[in-house]
Amino acid sequence: MSDYLPPLTALRAFDAAARHMSFAKAADELHVTPAALSFQIKSLEEHLGRPLFRRLNRAVELTEAGRMLAPGAVDGFATLQAAWQAVRRLGDETSLTVTAGPALTAKWLAPRLYEFARAHPEIDLKFSATLRNMDLERDDVDVAIRFGYGPDDGLYALPVRKEWLTPVMTPELAEQVTTPEDLRNAPLIHDDSIGFLKPAADWATWFRAVKMDFEPTHGPRFSHADHAIDAAVAGVGVALGRRAMIIKDLTEGRLVAPFKIAIETQARFRFLCLPGAEKRPQIAAFRDWFVAEIEKTAHISDAFEIIPVEDIPPA
Repeated sequence: MSDYLPPLTALRAFDAAARHMSFAKAADELHVTPAALSFQIKSLEEHLGRPLFRRLNRAVELTEAGRMLAPGAVDGFATLQAAWQAVRRLGDETSLTVTAGPALTAKWLAPRLYEFARAHPEIDLKFSATLRNMDLERDDVDVAIRFGYGPDDGLYALPVRKEWLTPVMTPELAEQVTTPEDLRNAPLIHDDSIGFLKPAADWATWFRAVKMDFEPTHGPRFSHADHAIDAAVAGVGVALGRRAMIIKDLTEGRLVAPFKIAIETQARFRFLCLPGAEKRPQIAAFRDWFVAEIEKTAHISDAFEIIPVEDIPPA
């Protein structure tokens, strides 16, 4: 048995057959005939000196050797595919794929993207709104915008402003809720998407910031921040809204923030890409636009007394 690797076409055939556990489906994936795929796997078995599959009447199953080889083949081709895509992206200055959370996409990015598109008509911009942590080496994604603490080891990371939270409600509801004490009897909306923050940045924390001992337990709960803000816009109640999620509704008058006390988290949004990729023209353009858009509304923070959560006494 030779120590040299067999031809990649044979390994590719094995990888597809091991994933599908079907020669016919593997042949269909690779756009070859089942006979051609079977020939490639047979040549691989001859190179190895032992069978990789047991051929049954209407199915196949991996032998012990096949089970040992399959994980390495899957990982190897995935790594090769990622490297190939990364190299191809190096020469591409016209397309840009960005991933961000659904809430940020809906409440902050989507309403502003027309400005970026107008300024850069040469860039084909694609968005993936997901909370899944994308692998910037393996997934076909150029930029990730994520909220939290990090760390972002092995990536170019540009942190932007920390997030603060303050109660927001419709102007109509604000006529009835005129003091923090009034919030005791108001319908309070809970955003469970930030439950991971430590120290907590919830209603109980905000009440302690205004010297009130009150820990609400009732009220609608939402797993996505944009849904909580949409509920507040609809008049359902008062939401403890994050800066990025409420800024557009505040500036356009759909929501008001009558109590100028905000609590600031240590978490923030970060602009992430592979090291060196920040120099690619389309990524640099998007980064500069992203930072500039945040700075456009930075002055709104001046109207609030912003208290870091770590400075608020615990319950």
